[in-house]
Amino acid sequence: MRELFLAEERAHIRWIDMPGEGPVRVFLHGLGCTGASDFAHVATHPALGGGRALLVDLLGYGLSDRPRDFDYRMDSQAATVAAVLDHLGVPPVDLVGHSMGGAVAIRLAASRPDLVGRLVVAEPNLYAGGGEFSAPVAAQDEDAFVAEGFARMLADTERPDYAARLRLADPRAVHRSAVALVTGDVPASGKLLIDFAGPRSFLVGELSLPHAEAEDAAEHGIPVLEVPRAGHNLMLDNPDGFARALARALTDAPSPLVPAHQSP
Repeated sequence: MRELFLAEERAHIRWIDMPGEGPVRVFLHGLGCTGASDFAHVATHPALGGGRALLVDLLGYGLSDRPRDFDYRMDSQAATVAAVLDHLGVPPVDLVGHSMGGAVAIRLAASRPDLVGRLVVAEPNLYAGGGEFSAPVAAQDEDAFVAEGFARMLADTERPDYAARLRLADPRAVHRSAVALVTGDVPASGKLLIDFAGPRSFLVGELSLPHAEAEDAAEHGIPVLEVPRAGHNLMLDNPDGFARALARALTDAPSPLVPAHQSP
């Protein structure tokens, strides 16, 4: 694990740096998750052919610090990841983000295109409104969620693997992140994804279809790749399928969406 002290936030951001030759890939996790739990098995998958991988824990999550005064908005998280990449002095990276991490990745690519060579987002939050995880959290008062709601969320989740990741998150960070996803940003991450000039792709799980945001991306010429037998947690539901779809997305000419019954 490596770390960087962010003076403005008065906090350390931490990441796992997996060495390798070839492209540098940066992975950003979703709400309540961690970089290693979501992407370590993907970063080392044979389909990706090696390469250096940075598995980032966003502030408030995993092993990164939990600054109380941080707003946990997507632009703010993107700025902290940019600080890591500036600190490391890496060439433009392959940036991969899932769900909330997808929104962070998009905003990083839009604000610092010099850092991003290729952008891949997996069922990202593109517009205001949130999703099935963030909307119920944002509907609660922040202090009430910290005091009681977070524990209920842990107890009520039907996915033990999500509970394991969520236990490592700061309740206040989860709430503020959820509020940020529900209220959205201006311009919306969806517009920034469409306008991004570099190569970009959208990954969607077969079990999430039909998926309005994936359809919107395809209509705007963004390659959409389907991960078979997977829902929103694509990289955990079907790690092999996710890795193969990601490998296609990271090529110069990624394949278009393939119907589930034809997927490899």
